[in-house]
Amino acid sequence: MTQKTVGYVRLQWTCPNCGAKNPGPQKSCSGCGAAQPADVEFEQAAQEELVQDEAEIQRARSGPDVHCAYCGARNPAGATVCTQCGANLAEAAARAAGRVLGAHRAEPMADVACPACGAMNPATALKCSKCGASMAQPGPITAPATSAAGRGCSPIAIIGGIVAIGVIAALIFVLTRTSDVVGKVQGVSWMRSVAVEALGPATYQTWRDQVPRDGRIGRCEERVRGTSQQRTANSREVCGTPYTKDTGSGYGEVVQDCVYEVYDEWCDYTVMEWQRVDALVLQGADLNPRWPEPRLATDQRAGERAEKYEITFDADGKTYTYTTRDSDLFSRCEIGSRWILKVNQLGSVTAIEPGS
Repeated sequence: MTQKTVGYVRLQWTCPNCGAKNPGPQKSCSGCGAAQPADVEFEQAAQEELVQDEAEIQRARSGPDVHCAYCGARNPAGATVCTQCGANLAEAAARAAGRVLGAHRAEPMADVACPACGAMNPATALKCSKCGASMAQPGPITAPATSAAGRGCSPIAIIGGIVAIGVIAALIFVLTRTSDVVGKVQGVSWMRSVAVEALGPATYQTWRDQVPRDGRIGRCEERVRGTSQQRTANSREVCGTPYTKDTGSGYGEVVQDCVYEVYDEWCDYTVMEWQRVDALVLQGADLNPRWPEPRLATDQRAGERAEKYEITFDADGKTYTYTTRDSDLFSRCEIGSRWILKVNQLGSVTAIEPGS
């Protein structure tokens, strides 16, 4: 993913001494005159306008400001001597840069009321035009922080989870537990089928370069097949919502994350393949199951075979039915023979064994 620069905007900072808002490039508070502390964080303005002045743009591009190790004064990137105390800035600490502040605020904002006198001011105003007070709004009252463990798992949630696990485990145990029941074979039935297949056209979809050699291509349309970091043949650039990053200089860099969506042809294609066109079925109520014998045309063939066997048991007047696909097991179920039935809690037979 590539990052494109849209432009630069002026940020703001709030004086920790008096609470006044100040333009990002300004080094001292316009409310009380205090120097900007090294640990103050830049913030987005209520409405961000891209800087047009070339000198300001170069200032924003120059890199994060540095704070003098001796007096703490803020100096522009590249400065070698502190503008306040004249000290060498070789050991000056650079401000942090690159922090994402939020989505770019380009849309006009409604006027806001001065927190001191109530007069309406533009959303971008730092001071009230009527009384001169700072337009900084009082911070919200926050609830006391709780520990990460407390926020993530309350005692009630933990207990509820344990109970839920216990209920699930008990349900699984109940449903899988079986009891032995002795039953006699009362009746049997079977069903066997053979599918009949014929060659016919079948339609599928895939990328044009993946169509089988014997496939006949029909309708195609362009679709996004993938993305690329660079422009390629048949690609289109797609960029996300612009957002603002702190450059550490009092300016914010407005950027967009972009990728190139690569388009290709997604096509319908037709191939000839064997398809089920019919099924022959034989059924019976004896222990001699037989397979159907289909009469096939020249363009047909026998396909998949399927079989199902049912044995009905009588156990002290109660009827149970067991279904299987095991023809050998079925052939041993003579009428009147005794079997041990594994019956679950829902009354279904899960397995059978020969009785004594």
